Amino acid sequence: MTTRQETRPPQWHRAGRPLVAAPLAVIAAALMVTGLPRPALAVTATGAVTAVGADAAIEAAERAGYGDWPAEGDRPAESTRAAGGAPPPPTPVKPAPVIQQYTALVRQSLVPSAAYLKLSKTLTEQRAALQLQAVQVASGRTAQATAQVTLGSAIEADASARTAYAIAREALTSAKNKSVRAAQQRPKNAAGVAAAKAAVDAAQGNAEVSKQAAAKADAALKTAQAAASSTTTGYDTAVTTWEKTSADVRSNTAALPALDRRSVYRDRAAALAKDVVTQVRARFLISDTTLVYGVTVHKSIAFAFKTMIDDAKAAGVPMSGGGFRTKEQQIALRKINGCPDVYTAPSSSCRVPTAIPGRSLHELGLAIDMTSGGRTLTAGSPGFRWLSANAARYGFVNYPVEAWHWSITGN
Repeated sequence: MTTRQETRPPQWHRAGRPLVAAPLAVIAAALMVTGLPRPALAVTATGAVTAVGADAAIEAAERAGYGDWPAEGDRPAESTRAAGGAPPPPTPVKPAPVIQQYTALVRQSLVPSAAYLKLSKTLTEQRAALQLQAVQVASGRTAQATAQVTLGSAIEADASARTAYAIAREALTSAKNKSVRAAQQRPKNAAGVAAAKAAVDAAQGNAEVSKQAAAKADAALKTAQAAASSTTTGYDTAVTTWEKTSADVRSNTAALPALDRRSVYRDRAAALAKDVVTQVRARFLISDTTLVYGVTVHKSIAFAFKTMIDDAKAAGVPMSGGGFRTKEQQIALRKINGCPDVYTAPSSSCRVPTAIPGRSLHELGLAIDMTSGGRTLTAGSPGFRWLSANAARYGFVNYPVEAWHWSITGN
């Protein structure tokens, strides 16, 4: 037997002077019936009603609707009255534990943990560093190869210069010996002595040039050796750094999935969905709903719905929809859709499948008829394709025969 939906405050709210909770429910219901957009309303600690934005409405809903409120059994008795006969301020009903747990799990399934975010940031930085280090390794390898080629040329040039210098010294020694013999020759040959002396001077000059060339080649060799040593050290250091960062990336990549428990929380939330429907149906009040981008939904799914709409818009698929509707609106819709009997005919007997009043998840704010560009989604629409691929991440399931209907149970 379906529990009748409570659309008015209980008797202890209605007696005496009108209170904040009653106008809030009446205003919301009236706006929904007229089709006008319902503003997001929040009740302050003093009982004042204020309009808030989508983010603030969700935060207010989670603080006010799901905080440490008195349990249902802690409501004040009707006989309790303030001075002058006025009833005491209304005490909202604390949401059932399953609803609170579901709300928390949905949020956890969409918001990565601090540890996950920290390691993800570290991994991003490490991967960027690894790319830079790979460039440095390649550059170091090229520099080392170039230095080795230069070193090889320097070694050859040094050897050649040393050989040339050695030959020049031998030629100088030979010229000096010939000059001595020419000077000792008798009878003295002035022309021979002059020629021998000139040969010594030439050999002396050649030896000096060869000496300078050898010194220059030696200096070039030392420079090439230093460069080869430096580039080899740089290359080895670059490789070592790259290997360490690569190992860190592999290790952190392997560790990251264990920190991402969003799918675990998502599965746990999905397992509670039917119980959430049962508990919401048993204690539903219009004040349990809130407004998200013009769509009225139950507070327990407000964060997930807002996140889904934001992500879809970011993906180039802007969407909206119709969420909560009253039992009276459900009855009117059954009549419009030609159901044979408003209260007993099965949904499938209507021209457009429409749940029996009291059974629709729309009456609890737990279902949304999705639209895109002001049009109801169809099976081939971009909105439906996006939802089919992504909606489960936010806790929404499609009712198979209605491409536009998405709820927390798929009913």
